[in-house]
Amino acid sequence: MLYGFFIIFLFYAIGNFCSWLIQGIVPGNVIGMVLLFIALQLKWVDALKLRTVAVGITTHMSLFFVPVGVGLMISMQYIGQYWAPIVVSVIISTILVLISTAYVQQKMESWNE
Repeated sequence: MLYGFFIIFLFYAIGNFCSWLIQGIVPGNVIGMVLLFIALQLKWVDALKLRTVAVGITTHMSLFFVPVGVGLMISMQYIGQYWAPIVVSVIISTILVLISTAYVQQKMESWNE
């Protein structure tokens, strides 16, 4: 279990370092997730050893949204002031995520055939 935490936090730290190197263009946690995904695909990291930690983290995922909710409540004055650009960006990003997810899903299904 300790190995799983170490690997996850190692890739998180590597991702944050890479993000710092590129001056924060891409968030460190995203870079870390991509690097961990690549390491899992290349079998550099044993997925079975991460399973217990990954299941535990995703089971308690709602706890990770508490700081975000508090941050939103603190930022209500900005949200009220800039609600229109926020709504437009949420709609556009949702559509882009739906399209890209559908595309990736279709590609992955075609690989299995």
